[in-house]
Amino acid sequence: MIEISLARLTLMLIPLAVVGWVMMKWAGDGEELLLATGRMVVQLLAVGYVLIILFEQDRHWVTALVVLFMLAVSAMIAVRTIRENRKRALLEALLAIGVGGGSVFLLVVFGVLEGGEGFSARFVIPLAGMIFANAMTAVTLSGERFEAECGNGKEPLQAREAAWKASLIPQINSFLAVGLVSLPGMMTGQILAGASPLHAVRYQILVMAMVLGAAGISVAIFLARICRERS
Repeated sequence: MIEISLARLTLMLIPLAVVGWVMMKWAGDGEELLLATGRMVVQLLAVGYVLIILFEQDRHWVTALVVLFMLAVSAMIAVRTIRENRKRALLEALLAIGVGGGSVFLLVVFGVLEGGEGFSARFVIPLAGMIFANAMTAVTLSGERFEAECGNGKEPLQAREAAWKASLIPQINSFLAVGLVSLPGMMTGQILAGASPLHAVRYQILVMAMVLGAAGISVAIFLARICRERS
């Protein structure tokens, strides 16, 4: 693996600065990007040190607490764009991501990985992160679109249909583009680390299937419940 120095890593601030400049010119506000970038750097540096400790100790109860924390945070972020009944939406997002993402997570750990090493923090935390993060984004997109459609006078069922389609666009696009346009993160990381491309492909299929499955089930639960409340 090629080691990246911190000095060279700062070069990636250049495209972020370009995006920030466009945001300032077009929207008059680049604070959100600045805040998000700062949080991203600090959070990733912090989690790097935390993961070293977690991987070395590898205690199952600690790993379980980390997964529950990730679930709670993902639910809170998922409803940040919802203006009405946010507390209720938070509970619905927590239920949706917990059931949708959690069921897929258990299938991966107990079914595909057959337990054993699959219980290791080195596997559990990254996999849970990918599942909850993608479910979170899909729920956010669905909630925002549902609110917008209802605000435009659409019936709840019509709003649900539009929100469902919009929420899964990123995952569907990634399915269509994989291997033709992009080599996704899991596969690229393993190849860069020296793994066989065919072995890396198996893990990438696992990741893409679990991501779309978790996102789709979470969104279906979330939209079904908030649509029933509006009907």
